[in-house]
Amino acid sequence: MAAIDTLSAAQIAAGIAAGEYSAVEVAQAALAAVDARDPQVQAFLQVTPELALAAAKRVDAARAAGEPLSPLAGVPLAIKDNMNLAGTRTTCASRMLETYESPYTATCVQRMLDAGCVPVGKANMDEFAFGSSTDTSAFHPTNNPWNTACVPGGSSGGSAASVAAGMTPIALGSDTGGSIRQPAAFCGVVGMKPTYGAVSRYGVVAFGSSLDQVGPFGRTVEDVALAMDALVAGGSDPFDSTAQEVPAVFAEHVGASIAGKRVGIIPAFMEAEGLTAEVRHAVEEAARALEAAGAELVDVDLPHLDAAIAAYYVIGPAEAFSNLARFDGVRYGYQEPGCATLAAQSSLSRAHGFGAEAKRRQMLGAYLLSSGIYDKYYYAAQKARTLITEDYARAYEQVDVILMPAAPRTAFKHGEISDPTQMYLSDMYTISINIAGNGGMTVPLGVGEESGLPVAAQLVAPAFKDERLIAFGSALERAVAATPGAWGAGVADAERDGRLGAPCAPAFVGKGGELA
Repeated sequence: MAAIDTLSAAQIAAGIAAGEYSAVEVAQAALAAVDARDPQVQAFLQVTPELALAAAKRVDAARAAGEPLSPLAGVPLAIKDNMNLAGTRTTCASRMLETYESPYTATCVQRMLDAGCVPVGKANMDEFAFGSSTDTSAFHPTNNPWNTACVPGGSSGGSAASVAAGMTPIALGSDTGGSIRQPAAFCGVVGMKPTYGAVSRYGVVAFGSSLDQVGPFGRTVEDVALAMDALVAGGSDPFDSTAQEVPAVFAEHVGASIAGKRVGIIPAFMEAEGLTAEVRHAVEEAARALEAAGAELVDVDLPHLDAAIAAYYVIGPAEAFSNLARFDGVRYGYQEPGCATLAAQSSLSRAHGFGAEAKRRQMLGAYLLSSGIYDKYYYAAQKARTLITEDYARAYEQVDVILMPAAPRTAFKHGEISDPTQMYLSDMYTISINIAGNGGMTVPLGVGEESGLPVAAQLVAPAFKDERLIAFGSALERAVAATPGAWGAGVADAERDGRLGAPCAPAFVGKGGELA
């Protein structure tokens, strides 16, 4: 049989259920892959072999007892390090929380564990999720597995890189302005941000409380659908008042026909300044592929999208300033030693515990919420948010989903972008979806002819219609597999070759536990 890292999460779970290999063998193989590959990729902040093997043993015991297994039982999982998992540190890639021990497990993580997933470790991220590169981590940057001189995107870069490098087939990330979809595009994997409120945020360290949403990364759309079913299983969460009841029917839409459905195209987005030719070409090919599958292409207008980035960088920092005020060096987190007064301890702890980007966002938020400024900017941003949300609602009266780029370019090199404003533009195609609260999914399309790095498209659906993303995403995935070479210099095949050009060699187990 094929090495485990050529298989999807669904195939791994099916192999475990059929007795082709055990969950412990898969866990050991994933941990071996981390040992072999992560020194190059640096996707993880903490590896959890004890937790992984204990979870795998529970899966094997359940199978031996004849108990039914979930579709993700025994599948290795990476968890973004802003999500609590009892028995691990939750650092948010910040010195402020470097030694913080998780007192409990976040609801989203617990639901993945309840589905039988095996927690391999906590993934690196931009500090407190402030960034688009994973370079703002206080501990180390993460490298893109396709080219280690490049960033994996951010802020969930460690999660995306873990999947792209074959260390875990699925991972959890969070998305406040594109932090799942942009790194998925840079790393050539599937990444989904569900509708705001679809997945509980309890136990996830907050950045922007009206913008944050948890979602999965996977090698295939089916894997992401199975993860979504696990994340919404059990209904709403009494610990998160924004969490809604969402039916666990995502996997049912894998392979669904899109014939007769309508796909929205935003002409202004396809001509936007900063969009590279190779990304534009790939998205145009994706549109033609969906049309060939029976969908109708319809031009739609979202007239207020130009205000999305400005609105986001008012609302996001304002909420970040409020949320991060709790890290004061008193109750938990970094404490500056030798301070004579409480005020000095709080001030110096925050000055030395936070990195540059975290300070920048909080200072901007403090300014925007100050007297005389609040009315001028914060109210205007909320008005823009209403207009953008209404634009999307009107567009969805005409179409079922919208197709657009996920990022304006392929992955850039470490240190290539030093201007914060230019870095913020990395999320120019994703931010408006968080502003409106809709769901979005990145689907990889192959590699660009010029860069040799992954290119991707983004699908966006109306609020709480996220199952449409699965149907259209799987249709696009089939088209990519069926037409190699149409999207760029190279393309993932039906097994999603995935790591074309990556520096890492496969090192997973085959049948019977031997290393492949």
